[in-house]
Amino acid sequence: MKISIGGYSFFNTFLEGKMDVFGYLETVKYRYRMDAVDLWNGFFIDRSDPVYKLADESYIRKIREALDEKEMRVVNFAVDGAHLWDPDPDIRQKLYENALVHLDAAEILGAETVRIDTGGSYQESEPMSDEQFEYTVKRYQEYADRAAERGYLIGPENHMGASLLPREMKRIAEEVDHPAFGFLLHLGRWKADETAGDEMVAPWAVHTHFDARMVLLPDAEDKVRSLLAGGYRGYWGVEYNAPGNQYVEMEWMIGAVKRIVSLASRVDEVRCKP
Repeated sequence: MKISIGGYSFFNTFLEGKMDVFGYLETVKYRYRMDAVDLWNGFFIDRSDPVYKLADESYIRKIREALDEKEMRVVNFAVDGAHLWDPDPDIRQKLYENALVHLDAAEILGAETVRIDTGGSYQESEPMSDEQFEYTVKRYQEYADRAAERGYLIGPENHMGASLLPREMKRIAEEVDHPAFGFLLHLGRWKADETAGDEMVAPWAVHTHFDARMVLLPDAEDKVRSLLAGGYRGYWGVEYNAPGNQYVEMEWMIGAVKRIVSLASRVDEVRCKP
């Protein structure tokens, strides 16, 4: 079963000084026995500036060496601090330059999908202005061209600003119109059209994240079944930064997601009977 653990799931452990990116790789490989990594740049960025500075290339190459030693794949690389839009043109340019540095890193790491956000507020969402939409589409087309040349997929997560509106995500995807463009779909996280949001953007989903709220919803199985029916074949990422006891909490989450995906994938035996 294609299950991955989002790096953000251990953010509190990281903040306590008990885990770094190499400890995360060890944990995924040997504690949870997974060969796929759902990497997050939060383990190796400098947060002293709003445009997060990435660790130098030599450090990124050490991560790649650790991945190769463990025979692990990076099924997603989630990038914070390099989103597309900011109303200040100077900050927007810095974000763009930072995104390019992160794409270099993604390529060193061998990432199969990359998440770079649209930009905007985490608390409030509204449709994009014409200027923002035009800029967003142009940048994603540029990034998708590069991704296609180098063998990966790229796009936003429903994470901040306009990306929390499924109609805006759909509008972006239709305008970008590129085979290397796709979404990291965080299941059920919307500021509008909450019931239909996942299904609305499903054709462009290349990776997914489950949080603790989602696994407890009575329709979680139906959401997964709908994605599978629509052709989704990517990983089911577990992203849950529990307040404490994170190793045990992650065991619970993995089991819950496996159960949901297994039930949703099961062939209806009644309909299979002659």
